[in-house]
Amino acid sequence: MDELLKRITFNPEQCGGRPCIRGMRIRVSDILELYSAGLTVEQILEEMPDLEVEDLKAALLYASKKLDYPVVAA
Repeated sequence: MDELLKRITFNPEQCGGRPCIRGMRIRVSDILELYSAGLTVEQILEEMPDLEVEDLKAALLYASKKLDYPVVAA
């Protein structure tokens, strides 16, 4: 799993420092939006041919780890 997360990169000079895939200007959020729009893995790869299946897995893993924190009551 750690190998997958190495595909997620951060650069303050690119995409406002948001998490991207392998230094490209493809944000993790772009991939999540495509999934939420109902696209399949195959359709996403067709839409963004620079991506690999492992990149999609990395985006999902990164998002799940970011959301896996308990909610703190205010």
